Amino acid sequence: MPERRPVVEGWFTTPTDGTPPALIGTRCTESGTYFFPPERVASRAPGFLDSRLEEVELSRTGRLWSYTDAQYQPPEPYVPVTDPHEAFCIAAVELEAEQLVVMGQVVAGVSVDDLQIGMEMELVVDTLDATTDADGSTIENLIWKWKPVSHGGAS
Repeated sequence: MPERRPVVEGWFTTPTDGTPPALIGTRCTESGTYFFPPERVASRAPGFLDSRLEEVELSRTGRLWSYTDAQYQPPEPYVPVTDPHEAFCIAAVELEAEQLVVMGQVVAGVSVDDLQIGMEMELVVDTLDATTDADGSTIENLIWKWKPVSHGGAS
């Protein structure tokens, strides 16, 4: 079994016990403002620069706020998954409890024809690509993606 690791450490969980994954954000303790990616230096909430930040797991589901598809291959550091490039969807999902919109790819097999503003989306972890380390071991690089709640796919 290959080692699995997040592409960006500290931005999302990768549970192995069956617990669903979650994005990791921060919350300004005085204003209640949430941040993703997690803010590690200071609160960006106006007037709360000196407020303490606490690490929190964000909601695992939200409503589709906007979406598009990437008909073109993005520039580096994007790693092409197919050659030639195959279009994929990008979603902006609103996390109601946090009043925060989080962007991310949509799982493979979902096209813009399958998406509708306001539909419920859930966070999943999926393999972005695989690399080989110095000793020849395979490493699966993981990324978060969005999936319509009513659709099968990555987990």
